[in-house]
Amino acid sequence: MAYGAPVLRTVAKDISSDYPGLAKFIEDMWETMYASNGVGLAAPQVNKDIRLFIIDSAQVFANLEDEERTEYPDEPGVKQLFINARIIALEGNEWGYNEGCLSIPKIREDIQRPARVTIEYLDENFQPYTRTFSGITGRIIQHEYDHIEGKLFIDYLKPLKRKLLKGKLDDISKGKIKVDYKMVFPK
Repeated sequence: MAYGAPVLRTVAKDISSDYPGLAKFIEDMWETMYASNGVGLAAPQVNKDIRLFIIDSAQVFANLEDEERTEYPDEPGVKQLFINARIIALEGNEWGYNEGCLSIPKIREDIQRPARVTIEYLDENFQPYTRTFSGITGRIIQHEYDHIEGKLFIDYLKPLKRKLLKGKLDDISKGKIKVDYKMVFPK
């Protein structure tokens, strides 16, 4: 779903293990994320208002230069599914990173986020976990978690910067943009 779709601004709902077609949906999410060269994807981005997202930060590390690898404490990265996730704590100094989003193509901005995130979630077998993530992995989790809370990375920008992007955002919502992956536009 492209910027402007109501589902991207909806707080997603918890699901149970008997959610219809869940295994196929999860499989399709992984396929969609990799086909669009993403490192994370949340259910609202594919028009489902459920609390589910996937991440694969290992892809980031696979593309880093050797000298860049030492900047992040979470190498080799994590490939994980998160169901019914809830952030328990955000800790550490905020740090900037240039983020983008499959739902807001061709826009990238430096976003400040806390260094560590502690999150409760269920895996694909509905087994509960509480884990703390940092570095690139923690950042991707925070970004995808925002999607299930109805937030987008552009919400962290200062008002003037958002105003400057308004024309580009309007074009995205109207489908006036070319992307190399399937995208549904709201208008």
